[in-house]
Amino acid sequence: MSFKVFLTADAVGDLEEIYEYIAEHDAPQKAEQVLARIERTFKSLSESPERGAYPKELLTLGIREYRQIFFKPYRVIYRIMVDRVYVLLIVDGRRDMETLLQRRLLEA
Repeated sequence: MSFKVFLTADAVGDLEEIYEYIAEHDAPQKAEQVLARIERTFKSLSESPERGAYPKELLTLGIREYRQIFFKPYRVIYRIMVDRVYVLLIVDGRRDMETLLQRRLLEA
């Protein structure tokens, strides 16, 4: 079964921030490479989204409706709904994930 992958407005904003940060602090070419690898991650989600793990910060709260895959140091957090995958968050995993997840997923 093939899944359709959709990015929320927040996820699009995350991608833009990642691209801009890498382009400014490293090189535009490196930003393009990272963006291409993240896009390949989306393709893999369309083929097998169930392979993602549950974010441990949410598991401790008993929440199992979100999954994540890693593209180090980034975490792509998403939700599967029937035949669709909604990418909700693309962030550097070194950030304060508990606060970020609470603000972006639980308070939304």
